[in-house]
Amino acid sequence: MGSKSRSRRDLLKGGALAAGAVAAGTTVDSLTSITPASAQTPAGAAPELPSYAANSAPQIPVSPDLVSYGARSHYVKSVRIQEDGRAPGVLARYNDFGLTLHIQTPLQDSIGTIQASSLHYCATTKGSFVPDIDPDHHKLMIDGLVDRPRIFSMADLKRFPSVTRFHFVECIANSANITHKTVQQTHGTCSNAEWTGVLLSTLLKECGLQEKATWFVAEGAEEVKGASTLPINKAMNDVIVAYGMNGEPLRPQQGFPVRLIVPGFEGIFNIKWLQHIKVVDQYQLNMNDFGHLRREETTASLGYTWGPKSIITFPSGTQKLPEHGWYEITGLAWSGNGAVRKVEVSTDNGQTWHEAELKGIPLPKAHTRFGYMWKWEGEECVIMSRTTDETGVIQPTRQEVAKALGVPYAPNFRPPGTNNSIMPWKIAKDGSVSNGIV
Repeated sequence: MGSKSRSRRDLLKGGALAAGAVAAGTTVDSLTSITPASAQTPAGAAPELPSYAANSAPQIPVSPDLVSYGARSHYVKSVRIQEDGRAPGVLARYNDFGLTLHIQTPLQDSIGTIQASSLHYCATTKGSFVPDIDPDHHKLMIDGLVDRPRIFSMADLKRFPSVTRFHFVECIANSANITHKTVQQTHGTCSNAEWTGVLLSTLLKECGLQEKATWFVAEGAEEVKGASTLPINKAMNDVIVAYGMNGEPLRPQQGFPVRLIVPGFEGIFNIKWLQHIKVVDQYQLNMNDFGHLRREETTASLGYTWGPKSIITFPSGTQKLPEHGWYEITGLAWSGNGAVRKVEVSTDNGQTWHEAELKGIPLPKAHTRFGYMWKWEGEECVIMSRTTDETGVIQPTRQEVAKALGVPYAPNFRPPGTNNSIMPWKIAKDGSVSNGIV
């Protein structure tokens, strides 16, 4: 009983000391390290800084730019690059005028499924200049085979019911060069983002679509006048007239102030700086359509669409496994046909396949992150991934593509058109990762 009383008195005494310290302005955190007066720093001597203060990192000064828009840490080094592999003479023709071809996103460094607006891949029509458009004066005209031709201001577009959806945009040139070293070089002209805008079907209904309408021509405002012809059934399905990207207005390189998002179709059809939509009853050949001509509705719908595709982003080309042990093989999967249903990973060059975990709920025509836990014992091996989409189509190997086309396969075989073939990565005994094709 006596010991319990003493413990209670000690506790109350400690509480009284704490209360007195707080009343005197001492912080609660410092109460855990109160020392007797005899052990405290003598008057006039410099107090020793607590360990957390002595070892704290340098402070980032607050600037107007940090307040107004923010900045990433200077320790983060992921950047886009201009398309690699072009002949120096070709690049020179663009560089001399301050123009660019494809600007590739660093997918190997991506986290999750969304590419930041500042890292999203971009391309301009034939390397054209990016127009500087005042949104207060920009107009979108819809005419042709409609009952009520309309001219919409940006304010008009934002009065309609909006949609926000995740979709990938991928250039037909993506994966065209199979000899490159990194994910960024082989698959960097594909990105996924959250797009906000109004459905094109809503605008066409407002204008009164006529019965003979079978195609529409979308035209941009750049000086080259990028334009594409697309099936009207696609317009009435899921095409977005987008003015937002990842929670903010489109960036100039992404078509500010308004662009088309044509989910699942080749990137060239996602017209930027959108200014004109003309509804027509027959296919019209435009600059963007050169090399992408599909005159029949069925051929157009299938020929424009990306098949199921995936890419392992870790471990991938030029990366290195530092030691033996467990790793998560991770990457991105997508399909222009709809949502990803399954992703499989092989660590023995396709002899056996193991189902990977899908991170989150797969969305239609959007990137899905996958992961597969794997123990590397130091052996040389080839890893790869393949996607099965909701229509049941399975991502093919390059050999399977050649067989389907009826052409002989060779190591230098490059699938034509929208190349969604499997990309292998070779892991050497020292853990270094390289292109598994070359």
